[in-house]
Amino acid sequence: MFIDTHVHLNADQYDEDLQEVIERALEKGVEKMVVVGFDRKTIERAMALIEQYDFLYAVIGWHPVDAIDCTDEDLLWIEQLAAHEKVVGIGETGLDYYWDKSPKEVQEKWFRKQIQLAKKLALPIIIHNRDATGDVVRILQEEDAAATGGIMHCFGGSVETARECIAMNFMISLGGPVTFKNARMPKEVATEIELVHLLIETDAPYLAPHPYRGKRNEPSLVPLVAEEIARLKGISVDEVALETTNNAKKIFKIN
Repeated sequence: MFIDTHVHLNADQYDEDLQEVIERALEKGVEKMVVVGFDRKTIERAMALIEQYDFLYAVIGWHPVDAIDCTDEDLLWIEQLAAHEKVVGIGETGLDYYWDKSPKEVQEKWFRKQIQLAKKLALPIIIHNRDATGDVVRILQEEDAAATGGIMHCFGGSVETARECIAMNFMISLGGPVTFKNARMPKEVATEIELVHLLIETDAPYLAPHPYRGKRNEPSLVPLVAEEIARLKGISVDEVALETTNNAKKIFKIN
């Protein structure tokens, strides 16, 4: 059995065939999925999905790319929704220096506020980091994010950075990129970082694993991530499935 710890089943890309996508995932042994909402529309959809399906859970927050649109009212709304027993984390939040929609200082403001919210609610915080590793790690340290811990989502950094994050009580989540032939750092992380610190995810509909790279991703493909980690570590897929499932249940406090 597998848990997809980061999926966007609330995305427009699934409007035509969501039920079939979910059924394919269940058929592949993906027993639970964590749906991430990162703005008003996707949070509302995530909350509706966790009411509809027993095996879906939600993480809710505000994406750094859209930080410029966030308000204190939005954060209060997220805090209120997080009282739901199936909301299991805050995010995805962090920093994204690839897109330039939101100025860095605005991203940082709402990143810090969401770390503080996660600590207040005693929920793990799910981190989005693109081209901003130094600042992400610094802010996590300055805000004592270790007090609540969380997940480095779709981790693409070095083994050294992974260990730095683990020291702050963060799990390292690997997705489709670990299967890419040219993905040196994710493969090194999968090889070197102990399984007790690892999670698996799809980030679907984005970042489909090989051999589906460039196509729409879906949670039924998360076993391909587990298979590559197993290959790199020289262990069985069953062992990766069991350990990453236990890790996910522990950090999200789900049965």
